[in-house]
Amino acid sequence: MSYRAVIGLEVHLQLKTRSKIFSPCPQEYHGEGPNTFTDPFTLGLPGALPTLNRAAVELAMMFGLALHCDVSGFTQFHRKNYFYPDAPKNFQLSQYDRPIARDGHLDVPLPDGTGGRIRIKRAHLEDDAGKLTHPTYAPYSLLDLNRAGSSLLEMVTEADIQSPEQARAFLESVQAIAQALGVSDAAPEEGKMRCDVNISIHKDGQPWGTKVEVKNLNSFRSVERAIGFETARQAKVLDAGGRITQDTLGWDEGGQRTFLMRTKEGEADYRYFPEPDLPPLDITPEWIAAVRARMPELPEHKRERYLAAGVRAADAQTLSHSVPLSHFYDAALREGADAQPVDAQKLANWLLTDVSGHLAAQGTALDASPLRPAHLAALVRLIDAGTISGKIAKDLLPDVMQGHDPAQLVQDRGLSVVTDTAAIDAAIDAAMQADPATVEKVRAGNTKAMNALFGPVMKAMGGQAKPEVVRERLQAKLGL
Repeated sequence: MSYRAVIGLEVHLQLKTRSKIFSPCPQEYHGEGPNTFTDPFTLGLPGALPTLNRAAVELAMMFGLALHCDVSGFTQFHRKNYFYPDAPKNFQLSQYDRPIARDGHLDVPLPDGTGGRIRIKRAHLEDDAGKLTHPTYAPYSLLDLNRAGSSLLEMVTEADIQSPEQARAFLESVQAIAQALGVSDAAPEEGKMRCDVNISIHKDGQPWGTKVEVKNLNSFRSVERAIGFETARQAKVLDAGGRITQDTLGWDEGGQRTFLMRTKEGEADYRYFPEPDLPPLDITPEWIAAVRARMPELPEHKRERYLAAGVRAADAQTLSHSVPLSHFYDAALREGADAQPVDAQKLANWLLTDVSGHLAAQGTALDASPLRPAHLAALVRLIDAGTISGKIAKDLLPDVMQGHDPAQLVQDRGLSVVTDTAAIDAAIDAAMQADPATVEKVRAGNTKAMNALFGPVMKAMGGQAKPEVVRERLQAKLGL
């Protein structure tokens, strides 16, 4: 019998606040020297008292509402006591039995159309630790406290995830929600979205196994690979008659394997007690309503809207999960609202394929490009109207990407599609005279050979002839 994996995730999001969660010290420090963004509270100096950041609370409320959580009533901070060299206070201000959000869920569709509901156990606020750097072969580590005290939101799922692929799909959805709301940049490569994985395995009909925790995974790919490796490792241990111990593991990206960091602490080891310098918060219905009113459209609602407009499911998913793509796409769609509507799927094709490919080749982000939504919509409408061919549109795209109006380019360069049958007939006659062997093949019954004449005709017309008209005239000339 094969083993079944039972997986839960703990996701840490750095909230997009200007100052740290319990002090007025600025939170963004990138590009500055180490230990330059600190203050007495961050450093854990005697007598320094915390002041709760209201913006962090409201961002956490917004995120909780997006995950269908209950955010009402009292919430409270506790001291979570443990010693780490990058935590100068020797405790973390976190939330224990009164988290700000609880009992939510997120529906996660997989690429194959399957998926399921992942329950959210809780989401709570806390302050971040600093960062240790370990120079190669050095007998010491370097401590940078710039990150210490940053606003963090930790979200904990129930053990509803069953595969590496489902874990990745869940994390991608969480990232899309956080970015759409402006709650967090949710950038793993910048340390603004980190993930711990709790995983155990068991056989059908048997109790769940002992779980282990894999800490501080900073990419979706690492999460997938760590789950895959750890599932196989645990199965190998059990098949050999061994037992799994409840440990905390790290992930070796170079070796693609987990390694032991420490034995797992129990809840009692943290000695939680209420933070005496911060009173409990009462989150009222009026406060919730005010926060909800500021929430922008969520990715799941964008996806439904795109599907209703006729966009393919995979493209709707890609568009809805990217803030720059969805903003640009919606702006381009609106350009057709009062004029000739633009085809939603064709617009998506151009944005996700041609435009994205051009941007990737140039190393430019969409929101930094001179391309205007109105111009991409106009380009698609010119193709649909038969004014230009797809080939001409692709030739024009580099100029359109630089901010030029495609309609003006077509007019200035005389690129409108030629529908003059006399000119097309002349090009066909020339192509037939230049390749009599192909003409004979077609007339002998090999109709596919007509494609060998179609290309030269289009080339002779400079790509400006309407393909449908060329095929129709070719068939007439060949007697088909």
